[in-house]
Amino acid sequence: MADPSSYRPRPGEIPDTPGVYRFRDEHRRVIYVGKAKSLRQRLANYFQDLAHLHPRTRTMVTTAASVEWTVVSTEVEALQLEYSWIKEYDPRFNVKYRDDKSYPYLAVTMNEEFPRVQVMRGHKKKGVRYFGPYGHAWAIRDTVDLLLRVFPVRTCSTGVFKNAARTGRPCLLGYIGKCSAPCVGRITPDDHWDLADEFCDFMAGRTGTYLRRLERQMADAAEEMEYERAARLRDDIGALKKAMEKSAVVLGDATDADLIAVAEDELEAAVQIFHVRGGRVRGQRGWVTDKVEEITTGALVEHALQQLYGEESGDAVPKEVLVPALPDPVEPVQQWLTERRGSGVSLRIPQRGDKKALMETVQRNAQQALVLHKTKRASDLTTRSRALEEIAEALDLDSAPLRIECYDISHLQGDDVVASMVVFEDGLARKSEYRRFQIKGFEGQDDVRSMHEVITRRFRRYLAEKEKTGEWADGESLTDGGQHADGTQHPGGEQHHPGGGQHPGGDARPGGQAAAPDDGEALTHGPALKDDDGRPKRFAYPPQLVVVDGGQPQVAAAQRALDELGIDDIAVCGLAKRLEEVWLPREDDPVVLPRTSEGLYLLQRVRDEAHRFAITYQRTKRAKRFRAGPLDDVPGLGETRKQALIKHFGSVKRLRAATIDQICEVPGIGRKTAETVAVALAGATPAGPAVNTATGEIMDDDDGAPETTADAPGEPVSAGTPDERRGQER
Repeated sequence: MADPSSYRPRPGEIPDTPGVYRFRDEHRRVIYVGKAKSLRQRLANYFQDLAHLHPRTRTMVTTAASVEWTVVSTEVEALQLEYSWIKEYDPRFNVKYRDDKSYPYLAVTMNEEFPRVQVMRGHKKKGVRYFGPYGHAWAIRDTVDLLLRVFPVRTCSTGVFKNAARTGRPCLLGYIGKCSAPCVGRITPDDHWDLADEFCDFMAGRTGTYLRRLERQMADAAEEMEYERAARLRDDIGALKKAMEKSAVVLGDATDADLIAVAEDELEAAVQIFHVRGGRVRGQRGWVTDKVEEITTGALVEHALQQLYGEESGDAVPKEVLVPALPDPVEPVQQWLTERRGSGVSLRIPQRGDKKALMETVQRNAQQALVLHKTKRASDLTTRSRALEEIAEALDLDSAPLRIECYDISHLQGDDVVASMVVFEDGLARKSEYRRFQIKGFEGQDDVRSMHEVITRRFRRYLAEKEKTGEWADGESLTDGGQHADGTQHPGGEQHHPGGGQHPGGDARPGGQAAAPDDGEALTHGPALKDDDGRPKRFAYPPQLVVVDGGQPQVAAAQRALDELGIDDIAVCGLAKRLEEVWLPREDDPVVLPRTSEGLYLLQRVRDEAHRFAITYQRTKRAKRFRAGPLDDVPGLGETRKQALIKHFGSVKRLRAATIDQICEVPGIGRKTAETVAVALAGATPAGPAVNTATGEIMDDDDGAPETTADAPGEPVSAGTPDERRGQER
């Protein structure tokens, strides 16, 4: 590892002008290329204290052994030179977009004497006009087959063309009218070139001229009673319209534009591009890239623009480029695009109307591309095995962690504090074994204390299951009444059925069904270790690795909980979201996994899934609290009978005033339940009267204004606007 101070330029040596710089490693290979408005200011950022650098930048400067720069006149020249050097050197630390497949184009070889229409992939050639890219080659062939009726351009290979010219006999397409047969001289080279040029104009979106011309010719043929010719022209018009229907109109003003959208996370980014010509989507393509440097969305857009238009010129660069974020600064990029096109190019973010709606569609495609890429990567057995091995090596584990459990805490400003537990086995999510916890040991916000409570509760259940099967030989036991041998109260209620509802202790179940009466007492009354379906209880399985969402404090709390329980064979680590650092117990410095590590990617997926699961539960719990009513506290009263009571009496106020005999009149309500309801409502504080906020008038329920209850929901109480609530959630 090199010390950046060993190759840092002397003060005053770096010019304060625009330029492009290159970092080289000890073998003189270029590992990073960048541009700057001021080389002096930009390069100074790389030679500050390593502790202040982003981990990825720190890795780059410690890998490098020298830095050099080239001064240019303008920022536009810097942009062009940066692109040229990235293409030439392929630096390992630069953002490199890669196609997830080789997209086919419809190409017309206008650089030949007899232009040919064909499908092409790979690098673009000079003098060839390209349309697309398309998602599939068959889509191109279907379009060409329709257009050849009107524009019978050559489509055969060079060998077939020369053989037909030698024998004087055209191919089949020449006989059926889908080729003008220039091979046998049926059309002159100039006329065939003009035909190919018209084909290109139609593909470029200038369709109205040809349709109107054909319609006029058809009408003239009909007037002259040339009905066969009119019928052929009618069929040609139908073929052109059918070809146009394959790309629906998305922008009504016949706009030529490219729309670029970016979906990203901390490690990767996906870019999707829609090519719109004449108001129609003429092509689509996408890339995925590893984010090997700290980079903003605007910078990702800038790299995408370089990739798209670095080798293009003229009409290949559209008049309008719509992006989700603008590069900083935007002026050099816009000027560079203008120079590539030869006329003005608008680079902007769509704000309203059809263009904004289409951009949302492109954004959804980008998000789906990123998800699909991650799914393919996660489903690969070899990749998962390598990820587990890398984690084991980085954390110094005895074996690969085949079962990983991850925990996260979620709350809204200290209210509705909950926790999640997600399980990954063999690198894949096991959603049937996810669990959710309510924090019950204390009130308020304390992520560290919450993490300690959750880990304690989960592994107390694990030790209890071991004790029942005789696997636990430490002599410690759990006493009846829910207390441990050390006198601490067991916080019951963890889940161990994937399909249940809510435990007596209050922890929710994913399935939403009511728990069995003895579920919450499974620790103390010793039922069998099997669920009703014969499968082992979920907390009986220990993980090889516990991952917590957080840094040193959360990791220390989790390790302390395991130590207090006497568990020393389960590894613990934490993944800090800000810098993607892996923290270990009793270690002052984090473990920084390589940026290309599959192990880091797996840990990130596990952590993100735990966060998603926790915040979903927290929002659900908060929504239930906002909608809660006095009938929710009546034991044994389910949703169906609550709805029956409200429907019968009309409101909780009228139900509260009813006698026990009147309550018994409701179908499904027995006398014991009626007594319970009456007692519960008598002890509940009545809600205040409803007030008409416009007039100040007090509205009585008896006048026909229904009272808001859990089963006749009104507008739920909110803690700020939706955006404010999302910003306050953890």
